[in-house]
Amino acid sequence: MSFWEVLWLIIVSFAFVAYLLMLFMIIGDLFRDHKTSGWVKAIWIICLLFLPFLTALAYLIVRGQGMAERSSAEAKQIQQAQDSYIRETAGTSPAAQIADAKKLLEEGSITQAEFEHLKAKALG
Repeated sequence: MSFWEVLWLIIVSFAFVAYLLMLFMIIGDLFRDHKTSGWVKAIWIICLLFLPFLTALAYLIVRGQGMAERSSAEAKQIQQAQDSYIRETAGTSPAAQIADAKKLLEEGSITQAEFEHLKAKALG
């Protein structure tokens, strides 16, 4: 292979990966949007299959602003859930963690070995 063939392969590979990322972002955004009907979503998907570049460009032009807003809203929701989880578990004392593990053991949800592991993790 010559230098130019390798360079062309790298460029084409990069473009293909970028196209796939764009395609998955568009499909993900379609299913994230609860205001759009199922028929409209199906039409967008069909158009993406038969005219992929033109449809992707049209989607980004027509729905790009909403796509950014939905992505931002999802990121905020994930951050809030993560912060809430951290606040809930940060104040939990080792004794409370062991008590919770003991309760799970008594319910049969975990085995004795899992209980010992959780107990060691809470203490150490």
